[in-house]
Amino acid sequence: MQIIKSVFIFALLFCPVFIIAQTTYLQDGSKEYRLVDRLEIKYGNNTGINFGGIKPYTRRDIVREAEFIDSSFGASSASSTPNLSGINLTPVDKYNLQSLLMNNSEWVTGDKTSFLSKKPILKSFYVTKPNLLEVNVKDFYLAVNPIISFQLGKESNSDETIFLNQRGVTARGMIARQIGFSTTISDNQERPPSFVRNYVAENRALPGEGFIKKYKTDGLDYFNGSGYITFNVAHYVDVQFGYDKNFIGDGYRSLFLDNYGNNYLFLKLNTKIWKFNYQNLFMELIPQFEKDKGDVLLDRKYAAMHHLSMNVTKWLNVGLFEGIIFGRTNHFDFQYLNPIIFLRHIEGTIGSPDNALAGFDFKANVAHRFQFYGQFILDEFNSKTIFSNKGSWLNKYGYQLGAKYVDAFTVKNLDLQVETNRVRPFVYSHSDSVANYTHYNQPLAHPLGANFQEFIGIIKYQPLPKVRFDARIIYYYKGLDSAGVDEGGNIFELYTKRTRSDGYFVGGGNRTEVVNASATLGYELRENLFIEGNVLFRKQTGIQDINVFNIGLRWNVGRKDYSF
Repeated sequence: MQIIKSVFIFALLFCPVFIIAQTTYLQDGSKEYRLVDRLEIKYGNNTGINFGGIKPYTRRDIVREAEFIDSSFGASSASSTPNLSGINLTPVDKYNLQSLLMNNSEWVTGDKTSFLSKKPILKSFYVTKPNLLEVNVKDFYLAVNPIISFQLGKESNSDETIFLNQRGVTARGMIARQIGFSTTISDNQERPPSFVRNYVAENRALPGEGFIKKYKTDGLDYFNGSGYITFNVAHYVDVQFGYDKNFIGDGYRSLFLDNYGNNYLFLKLNTKIWKFNYQNLFMELIPQFEKDKGDVLLDRKYAAMHHLSMNVTKWLNVGLFEGIIFGRTNHFDFQYLNPIIFLRHIEGTIGSPDNALAGFDFKANVAHRFQFYGQFILDEFNSKTIFSNKGSWLNKYGYQLGAKYVDAFTVKNLDLQVETNRVRPFVYSHSDSVANYTHYNQPLAHPLGANFQEFIGIIKYQPLPKVRFDARIIYYYKGLDSAGVDEGGNIFELYTKRTRSDGYFVGGGNRTEVVNASATLGYELRENLFIEGNVLFRKQTGIQDINVFNIGLRWNVGRKDYSF
């Protein structure tokens, strides 16, 4: 990774004349994501928001689109419902639109007086409604906010209290509108539901987190930190270097790169020009480990990923993906720094030692109400056996299909989503344990790994500006290893340990079925401060059913959710 750091420093120090206004990114779980998705579907033919499959979103881009739509509606008659290329904004949409602008005010070009608080605290704090401390002077912008999340709950068949205690701070800013920065840190103590604790014991990892310690009897103690700096090159290229997560896709899950796992060090170049969006991502990762010998230096592995998407029409976007996980411990292969050439070609020319994946995705916005999307991931296939129906282990691929429906059945701000994901055995695994598609004992893509079929249904309803209701149900079946026989579902296992060549089908082996359903009702007490109640039901084959109820308060942070 040293060469990536060197490239970044070179670009920063020796190319300052090309650096122009930059941007930071929305935090994971920010409420703005819901509105941006709705605007993309409702409007659909604006190239600025039609690249929404690359997350996190930049604050600059979402403000540009929000101001464009806001100004267009503002110029319309207040007595009629304006229509902009088929888009109809509800009163809740308009409220959320103003909230989006207020929470990203450093990029707002219009009047900001409505963002000011009526009664600042001690004349210096909460001068603006969203930010505890906001500094906006010549050549410097800074916004600082507390992070607080408290949850208390009970799990059925247990006297123990389920809880989450999270405290921290988040800050973002700009220097001379040329360098952007953002950092988020939090200290956490948690006793999650029993199925999560079982996952931690089995995988030596807590989903979404890094290093964890024991807290009291069966709780967890961990520190979470992320941060990055950004700049923009020659107007079209955004550069980001830091320690955080990324997501590629339009669904609830991603088969390319999901944000369900731990943070990682990365260098990202995102080029947006004409109808194209092209992203280069270089990553430093941690291979699987068993940390039971005290403080030790963990090994490293590396990855390079490319994603090219194009707005083929005003309503259709298609993309190509490729990724390589390097199978050489603690050594970066400089050839993979090439930002344009096909990575699979390089991997072949050096002897094909690494884990190469390719895929394509699509997204279609239809009738200003619907969005259809999907992904296809290809790890490996054999043309002679792919249609033989013998279940060859060589046919390693997966797909995602999904649909979103906004203002469903003419009910304002009722949004529905359905999605299915199917991944064959041995996808993401490799003959070298370093080269599997994982990071810090967690999958890089779908959290279920491989050898599964999943169905997801999601309801999002915001009947009033400050009231939000979310419900989600997930059903999946997955093939687990049986009697020590590798059935291809555990992507940490070497695929060379398989005992046969054929007979591998999705769900094969020791089949387990899971239903995970949850519902959350929340009220926004003040900007970005939510009080919420949540219920969760989980049923798994051969395991006692789990019912969890909790209530909580969260401020400037997304809700922690265990959806597996």
